[in-house]
Amino acid sequence: MGIKQDGWIERMAREHGMIDPFEPRQVRENCVSFGLSSYGYDIRVADEFKVFTNVHNVIVDPKAFDERSFVDVRGPHCVIPPNSFALARTLEYFRIPRNVMVLCVGKSTYARCGIIVNVTPLEPTWRGHLTLEISNTTPLPAKIYANEGIAQLLFFEGDEPPRVAYEDRGGKYQDQRGVTPPRL
Repeated sequence: MGIKQDGWIERMAREHGMIDPFEPRQVRENCVSFGLSSYGYDIRVADEFKVFTNVHNVIVDPKAFDERSFVDVRGPHCVIPPNSFALARTLEYFRIPRNVMVLCVGKSTYARCGIIVNVTPLEPTWRGHLTLEISNTTPLPAKIYANEGIAQLLFFEGDEPPRVAYEDRGGKYQDQRGVTPPRL
């Protein structure tokens, strides 16, 4: 298995719709960068956020998730309270090929501000908007900018496709659109 470079990523995006919309260059003007990089792709966060709140004093339970745990925010930015977190989604929609595994990691620009994006895989044959978990580890409010870079994807091509891929096993997050809370 090897990490893929920019030419391969661009070809897969154009020929197979792997990343849509696709930005073929690194955009940096007055924003947190996004687009194609040397060995990855910097994804953008959309303008939809679900920010954790304690207004209803509910218990966070992954087996019985209560949507009252969140406040919906939509706009050009989102402020995450101190020591809290938000769910968001990528602007891009993904169609991961059967012989490819993708790893999402946070961007250093945000990490240097104490804002962490959860490391997560995009498995072979998975499709959808990626739901992002964005943690504010600081004792101060943190601002996230919509339609700008938030994390980087690293692409790994397998020597052979897996026997069973995400779509084959009916993955619960297949074809997700919008910000998707936990499912059991």
